[in-house]
Amino acid sequence: MGVGGGEGVLTFRGHHYRFNVSGMSVGFTIGASTTQLAGHALNLRSPGDIQGNYAVIGAGGALAAGAGGVQLQNEKGVILQLTGGKVGVELSAAVGGVTITLK
Repeated sequence: MGVGGGEGVLTFRGHHYRFNVSGMSVGFTIGASTTQLAGHALNLRSPGDIQGNYAVIGAGGALAAGAGGVQLQNEKGVILQLTGGKVGVELSAAVGGVTITLK
């Protein structure tokens, strides 16, 4: 079990919206890593739609400086397709429970 968090910026129709990310990983996790993710939001009609609780609908892991990726979906149908490099070593069997809130 692990807990993580971070922050990001949503660019929507030329405007930038800062947000916080908090989450929990439940399952078999070994190691530690830091990930910087970038990606696209699908089904986003307004900036507020990005807020909510997300469940993982696709995930990947990485060893050392490999690439990782994840797809998340919230209760409004917004899908985040995220990719990025990982630093460190992590093996995870299940990840979930990510919450995004606008600042």
